Amino acid sequence: MNIISNFIKGIAIGAGAILPGISSGVLCVVFGLYETLLDSVLGFFKNVKKNIIFLLPILLGSILGVFVFSKLLNFLLYYYPTQTKSTFVGFILTSIPSLIKDANKKQKFRLRYVLYMICAFILGIFTVFLEKNLSINSGSSFNYFYLIICGFCMSIGVIVPGVSSTIILMLLGVYSAYLTSIANLYLPILVPLAIGLIIGSFVFMKLTKYFLNNYYSQTFYTIIGFTLGSILVIWPDFTPDFKGLFSFLCMMIGPIFSFL
Repeated sequence: MNIISNFIKGIAIGAGAILPGISSGVLCVVFGLYETLLDSVLGFFKNVKKNIIFLLPILLGSILGVFVFSKLLNFLLYYYPTQTKSTFVGFILTSIPSLIKDANKKQKFRLRYVLYMICAFILGIFTVFLEKNLSINSGSSFNYFYLIICGFCMSIGVIVPGVSSTIILMLLGVYSAYLTSIANLYLPILVPLAIGLIIGSFVFMKLTKYFLNNYYSQTFYTIIGFTLGSILVIWPDFTPDFKGLFSFLCMMIGPIFSFL
């Protein structure tokens, strides 16, 4: 049952890697997989069989989410943007109480921890500003080494919750080429991006794990701040009509699933 559940979660995580404003890291946190994922990848050879059983469904689901399911989400975001965004917001908001509980499980709460959350939240708001003011470069000719660097930078958005990898790729001017290459399986761009992404992922996983081991509560409150900030990127425009009411009901899907 966990294998099927992790596969489905992997699909959403994969889709989050290519949809603007959605952070794969936030989805890992929302699904309660974040810390376990870090431990499984960084300690892979400590228990290979157990880690393969845990990681493989998520990896396969993520690949499916990137290449297949994301097309459905793009369709929903195009034709039903308010309802789709409302559903995402509902799931993210539902995760906040459990995140706060996790943040305080190893250390007693201190008021200064809120400062970490506020700073991360402000940074999250800044990413909203970036996303709304970035132009997408349509070029497709990039240096191989530059693409590796872009993949390395992209890993920040994959590993750090609330930081969208798509925003990073927009800043670097390769987002349009990235999407086109995924749609057409254009390996000359995808391979160097993947190399940089893999290298960067291990680097930032190590850093994140270090902070979780040594500054657990501070790190978790920072993650909460990023998570709250990411909501502003996808916050829907509610209207006082049936469409707005239906969108609000979509937002309730997250709490209902959480309760069940």
